[in-house]
Amino acid sequence: MPVLPVMQAQPGDRLATDVQTALGSVLMEKDRALSERDLEILQAFLISTVDIRRAGLEEKEDDTEAEDSSDKQEVKLSSLQRQFLEMERLLRRTMSMVASGQKIPVLDLRNGLNALLEFKDEYNVLTFYLPPFEGGENILVRNSVLCALTSYHLAKWNKLPEKDLLQIAMAGLLHDIGNFKVDEAILRKPSRLTNDELQEVRQHTIYGFRLLENVTGLNSGVWLSALQHHERIDGSGYPMKVKGDKIHPYAKIVSIADMYHAMTSNRNYRKAESPYLVLEELYANSFGKLEPVYVQTFIERTTQFHNGAVVRLNDGRIAEIVFTDRNNPTRPMVSVHGQIINLAQQRQLFIVEVFATN
Repeated sequence: MPVLPVMQAQPGDRLATDVQTALGSVLMEKDRALSERDLEILQAFLISTVDIRRAGLEEKEDDTEAEDSSDKQEVKLSSLQRQFLEMERLLRRTMSMVASGQKIPVLDLRNGLNALLEFKDEYNVLTFYLPPFEGGENILVRNSVLCALTSYHLAKWNKLPEKDLLQIAMAGLLHDIGNFKVDEAILRKPSRLTNDELQEVRQHTIYGFRLLENVTGLNSGVWLSALQHHERIDGSGYPMKVKGDKIHPYAKIVSIADMYHAMTSNRNYRKAESPYLVLEELYANSFGKLEPVYVQTFIERTTQFHNGAVVRLNDGRIAEIVFTDRNNPTRPMVSVHGQIINLAQQRQLFIVEVFATN
């Protein structure tokens, strides 16, 4: 197999051998088809050469290899990504049905979620690479599907009963369904909302509850998640300003997932925030606003990356996690070309992206 300088490698080239970092951890595995982002990481880690397979570079190549190489330039989606897009299509269709006065297709949604959750083990909250939008950008739909996945995992991590897990995923999927009754111009407004507009947006919680209440196949936790996912333990939320145990456990879980995905996605009025800074904000909100046990579990489980995981810092540098302190899970020690940086001490630096390299 040809060994090429990294600068000559191309998107679609397939690795013939593992690529290792200077610390000996596997940066990219054999048979990986390189993307533009992979090439950027290789250069950032000062990898000088890579052993690749590319059509036309080998003297002899069997039909299987030739066929494999011919379509390497195509973007290949994972099973999870494909099913994610299918769930988005189903939710968009559901929104249209509800807007036209039809019933919610609960069985179809359950089947769609079950199909999506077949690939739940492939989902990592911080590293899931979202597939390109189909049929136009719809952040509301996309974040609802993400909330379904994240709510399911958060419930499982907190050892909620198995019988509740699919219903919690359904709660995450449908928590914002009341937004279909809110003026779309308000939802898409690129500037700060007026008080009247803000009050209208907040009505989506009541609209959603009324829509879901007593729907066959959905339990009360799903209805109440639509109503209560903006309530806070100290009573500072909306629409009812209920406190503590008056908030359903499903809603407490969905609220964490909703906040995380809302803050880490691009919106008309602001850019996406660093997932690690969002985790730190969730931690700050666990003192009085969010369920502290759920938040702690969420942070611990989402930041459980092995040493050697590749990340990008806010100054643009690519780094490698070398040690994670359980007391500071969002601020591990990282290595940048052999220089060790303790993010817990250098607070001006933080992680903005985790690369799923393996």
